[in-house]
Formats: sequence, C-alpha cells, structure tokens
Amino acid sequence: MIITQVVCEVTMSEFKLLTFLLDDESYGIPITKVKEIIGMLAITKIPHAPKFLKGIINLRGSVIPVVDLRLKLGLEEIGYNDKTCILIVNINEDGAKEKPIGVIVDVVSEVLTMMSEDIDNSTNWNRGASKDTDYIQGIGKLQDKNLIILDIEKMFSSHELVSIAEMHA
Repeated sequence: MIITQVVCEVTMSEFKLLTFLLDDESYGIPITKVKEIIGMLAITKIPHAPKFLKGIINLRGSVIPVVDLRLKLGLEEIGYNDKTCILIVNINEDGAKEKPIGVIVDVVSEVLTMMSEDIDNSTNWNRGASKDTDYIQGIGKLQDKNLIILDIEKMFSSHELVSIAEMHA
C-alpha cells in the first residue's frame, strides 16, 4: 500500500484598509483606492443630480465630483461637522483611466491591516437582503465588531458612473 502525503501550503494575504464610520457602523475600503483624505470643502451643487451626488469641489485646480456615502447607502442625511471628511478615491469605469471622486464619510478611523482569514467573502451574510449588495466585498471580523468592506466601484451603476464622469468634463 502506497500512502501519499500531500502538504498544502497556505499563504495568508494581508489587506490594508482605510476604515471610517457611517451611522456608528465601521466600514473599510482598500487603501490602494484612496488618493487622499481632506476636510470638508465648499461643495458646488449641480442641478438635477441624484440626491447622493452632492456636487463638485475644486481641489488644487481639479474638479472632483462628491458623493455622500450615507445617502448612497440609504442612511439618514445628517449635517456635516468638524469630523466629517472627504475621501478622494480612484474609480475605474469599465477599464478606462481611473478618475478621482470625493466620498463624504462621518469620520475616518484608521488604516487597518487585516489577514484574508479574518474576512468573510461568502454571501451567507446577505441572504434575504432586499437590495443589491454586490458592492460589499466582504465582512471583516474585528475583536468586538464587524467591518463592512466596500468595493467602491461596484457601488455605482453604469448610469451613475456616466453622471459622475460627466462632472469631470
């Protein structure tokens, strides 16, 4: 009888995430998508834009569309304060050149390194969800809470991405 021993090498991947709060819940996006973090600036409103698309900002001569992530996720709109930040993130529309957009969050928490084993990428947690949740990349398991990891590019429909892209023109 021949016994074959198979040794599997498991490599653990690290993920660096920028974490932030919305409505006292923790969220994260891959740090590779974040260009910079800025405080609130004056936002120029755009007529007839979707409610979550707050307008545009002028950042060092560049026009950047700004999205309120609370509104995009269907959360209650609140006033901005001194902890409110705009994350400048890069999104890639259908393989095109990456373009920056501003994403308003309640407060930035920290840059967190997570191991792949601490992230649940299954879809078991969203069974029965009434809305599309493809934009949730996974759920990070922290000591005393969960971290909702977002895929920023999947948060927007192709129609919304076109509207956002038009603001760059």
